[in-house]
Amino acid sequence: MGWLGRLDLHYRREGERTRLHDRHRGPLRVLQSLYPEAPAVCHNVLVHPPGGIVGGDVLEIAAELEDGAHALLTTPGAARFYRSAGDEARQSAIARVGAGARLEWLPLETICHRGARGSNHLRFELAPGAEMIGWDLLALGLPASGEAFDHGRFVQHIELPGTWLERGIVDGADTRLLRSPLGWAAHAVSGTMWLAAGVALDAPRREALLDGTRELVAADPLARTAGATAPSERVVVLRVLAPRVEPMMKLMVAVWKRWRQTAWQLAPCAPRIWSS
Repeated sequence: MGWLGRLDLHYRREGERTRLHDRHRGPLRVLQSLYPEAPAVCHNVLVHPPGGIVGGDVLEIAAELEDGAHALLTTPGAARFYRSAGDEARQSAIARVGAGARLEWLPLETICHRGARGSNHLRFELAPGAEMIGWDLLALGLPASGEAFDHGRFVQHIELPGTWLERGIVDGADTRLLRSPLGWAAHAVSGTMWLAAGVALDAPRREALLDGTRELVAADPLARTAGATAPSERVVVLRVLAPRVEPMMKLMVAVWKRWRQTAWQLAPCAPRIWSS
């Protein structure tokens, strides 16, 4: 029997402040709410004390942001899917974002170890007037330690209902996917980042987001393996391949800062945990 961990997060705007009410079951916690930039923006760090996920484990996060709330969620370290004897390990997050609310979904990377069997299911429901910035980073094996992801299976699912759906299966034995220049091109890390809205982004705003992203990408060492698109009028997407997590994180943090300023006129305020 695996462990079941569930975390329910409920954000409410009370005057000038976003407040969190949370409930947990099993090995999932949320640390103290912090307000490093303004009372309106609630920063939270989501913690999984065991530090790793094995076959049969299920981690579930459900977040609800009432109208006008603003939450930034991150993690203190990588999520690790370890080798499984057969059972799948599952991680999921579902967020419902109310009118005028903003969500920043910024967990650190997911590491899929050799022999792991796992899935990561993300679903974000945005009401008209709601917006979010999110990212998802997947690292295969441990390249710095010589551990290749040569067997195992991982399912990625990112969904904005009615707007955008990403679903992919990474199999360690699928060398055509992992080695081909049309796939991972022998890179160990893949990242997807998005800014999405509950209604269509107006064309000048969408183009400003794309232009700013492409400017940052062009000046980055990962320029050859990164690109920005708008697959829908409601979403702008950045995709990146990299040999290591650190250069990808550096680029994505730069884009996050630019998007915050361009889309929301907010100065960047990185979570303290990122520099600890």
